[in-house]
Amino acid sequence: MLVLKLDKKIQWNWFLVFLPVWSFDTILLLMLIVKMAGRCKPGFDPRNGAENLKKRVWYLVAILLKLAFCLTLCAKLERLMEIWLSFVCIPLWTLLIGAMVELGYSVFHFRRD
Repeated sequence: MLVLKLDKKIQWNWFLVFLPVWSFDTILLLMLIVKMAGRCKPGFDPRNGAENLKKRVWYLVAILLKLAFCLTLCAKLERLMEIWLSFVCIPLWTLLIGAMVELGYSVFHFRRD
């Protein structure tokens, strides 16, 4: 749909063009919330729970940053707000920096057992 919009074959709203992204992110967000809510049940085994919770919170923040980027990008493309493109990209840059930190931590983390 993005290619059709860029080739000016369709005159759809940008929010509609990004509908597959919105639906995929909604499914991911719901799955993550269900998994995080599963920690609240009475018989949950908390072994290695703090690390998993931190990782899931990071995933939640990453999805929300991606949604923020897509929303601001669509608003900019639809001319709903006049904002510099560099401000639109701030959530994306934050997401990429966080992903690099997460990757570096997972690669260079040494266990002290």
